[in-house]
Amino acid sequence: MKRLATKAVFTLVSLFASLFVLAATASLSHAQGNASAGEGKVAMCAACHGPAGDSAIATNPKLAGQGARYLNKQLQDIKSGARVVPEMTGLLNNLNDQDLLDISAYYAEQESTFEAADAELVELGESIYRAGIAELNIAACAACHSPSGKGNAQGGFPALGGQHSDYTAKQLRDFRAASRTNDGSGSPMQIVSERLTDREIQAISSYISGLN
Repeated sequence: MKRLATKAVFTLVSLFASLFVLAATASLSHAQGNASAGEGKVAMCAACHGPAGDSAIATNPKLAGQGARYLNKQLQDIKSGARVVPEMTGLLNNLNDQDLLDISAYYAEQESTFEAADAELVELGESIYRAGIAELNIAACAACHSPSGKGNAQGGFPALGGQHSDYTAKQLRDFRAASRTNDGSGSPMQIVSERLTDREIQAISSYISGLN
């Protein structure tokens, strides 16, 4: 029964992934960013995200090494209000679509540092990330975000490896509470997160922070 449940979950995740990729490809395949141009447009980002996107502040995400497609979508959503980030209110208003593409391309080419996961949480975090929780129909995080945590840039699934554990945990809680819905109501992340306990969220987030 567990094997059948796991297979069903992976089928569902694969379906969501395929639909996401098709939608992203249709809307963004014609648009490209210029990393060199983007370097000159990120000065205002440095205070919160670090000079090259490798944030030193635990609550602010590391942008370095993030997939350009995913990052551009998030910037567009923040600008439009589809994703509410109070600290960024109004900061993107004067940037056009090409500016956001260029910024995304720049950060995608940068390198991020990694942290040390909490030794007491590694076993639980690794288990969920790599195998999911079959009895709860939770698929492995690695199915979309890759075993190494590098994500799927072409498909628009974000890189997670090395991300601050505090930031990752907050996003999982926001998905669970349905306060982050810019990827669509009933998105795979919302479905997964609502089945996780606080300790499981903490363990996954900690494990990801040291994943490379």
